[in-house]
Amino acid sequence: MRVISGLCKGRKLVKLSGSQIRPTSDRTRESIFNILGQKVKKAKVLDLFAGTGALGIEALSRGACHTTFVDISCGIIHQNVKLCSFEEKAMVICCDIIKENIPVGLNEHRFDIVFIDPPYGKGYIEITFQKELFTDLINDNCIIIAEQSCKEDLQIKLPTLDIYRQKKYSKTNIYFIKKI
Repeated sequence: MRVISGLCKGRKLVKLSGSQIRPTSDRTRESIFNILGQKVKKAKVLDLFAGTGALGIEALSRGACHTTFVDISCGIIHQNVKLCSFEEKAMVICCDIIKENIPVGLNEHRFDIVFIDPPYGKGYIEITFQKELFTDLINDNCIIIAEQSCKEDLQIKLPTLDIYRQKKYSKTNIYFIKKI
């Protein structure tokens, strides 16, 4: 796993290990960022279920001004942020976003891009969208990129969010969602 483009192009990131780990492939990440294009420049990014932090780090490498990483386990995120020298542009919050409320401090920000890449098959994207204050975290022109298994069907029950683009990569669906 490596940074695809930008300041840290080619930098290898520390990986998570285990049979339950499913990092976004380099090819899929590259496609996501090609679709986002210049929207990443100077963006404030939220990387939920961040894992290794690869999506948020890719955004920083491509010119995002700040990324907030949220995951239940943050050791590898800290390592990768330090490896890429992004400590000044990153905030790492360790919490279980499913079992806990939106973390204090997070609600002080409004984000332009949100990545949601949870474990597959558990309905975590829908649960996250239903969290109190979730829509308060996102700017009006925010793009949410949600990733889940092709075996699942994303059901958005908020009238303020709309799927405007969907791409399939192997066994993964990537949804591009905007606030309306």
